[in-house]
Amino acid sequence: MKKLVLIVIVVLSVASCQQSQKIGFVDNSVLINDYQEKKEIEAKLKSKIQAYEKRRDSLGQAFQLDVKAAEVKARSMSQANLQKLQQEFQQKEQIISQQLQFEQQQIAQESQSKNDSLIKKVRDFVKNYGKTNGYNFILGSNEAGSVMYGTDEVDLTQTILDALNEAYKNKK
Repeated sequence: MKKLVLIVIVVLSVASCQQSQKIGFVDNSVLINDYQEKKEIEAKLKSKIQAYEKRRDSLGQAFQLDVKAAEVKARSMSQANLQKLQQEFQQKEQIISQQLQFEQQQIAQESQSKNDSLIKKVRDFVKNYGKTNGYNFILGSNEAGSVMYGTDEVDLTQTILDALNEAYKNKK
């Protein structure tokens, strides 16, 4: 009888230690790139970039017209006035260049900030999804190979992407 009780205790101990872990994985690049909010952010940034490029081209063309007009005037100017005109154009060119560089940096910073925020939002969503659905681990696969193989049954990419997009749509 003591042996039977001891065997039951050992079997229950071994069984409790070997609880199965619920594990899934997501394809990080698909999850991020197919997320609707990211697509909308990219569209907004694309329009800002196009507006910047139009302003850049417009300023460049206006500057070139001013240069051509100044070249005509320069033919009849004294050496002192010609140097003064050259300095004015150098300053004008430098101001335009600085303005364009500033705008370009603003767009780059906005893009970086929005992407960082988006990645944090997706990570938090996956974490909450895992907790809510009883996962012990949700791994991320990427080109570096953090998940080299996973069966389709544990690939949560589309499931989480659908839930993420649905939550975003409901939030709007």
